[in-house]
Amino acid sequence: MAESSPDQFLDITSQVCPMTFVRAKLAIERMTAGQIIEIRLNSGEPLVNVPRSLAEQGHEILSVAQESSAAGTGVHRLLVRRGS
Repeated sequence: MAESSPDQFLDITSQVCPMTFVRAKLAIERMTAGQIIEIRLNSGEPLVNVPRSLAEQGHEILSVAQESSAAGTGVHRLLVRRGS
């Protein structure tokens, strides 16, 4: 990964939809354009809905990767760059 360190980190693994997206959206709204947030989320609905919804709002999805230390647990890390 050639990206610099994330500016923010958000763990929404304890949340369920639609709160996963709401929490992610609120965190990104507090950032400035171009900043990067790393979001820790579960597989299933959050993994499908959060990246899709953030991209629809004009944010760039940089990567989605399953946590290697949590293989088999369904926890992923999403890197997002805030749009303008």
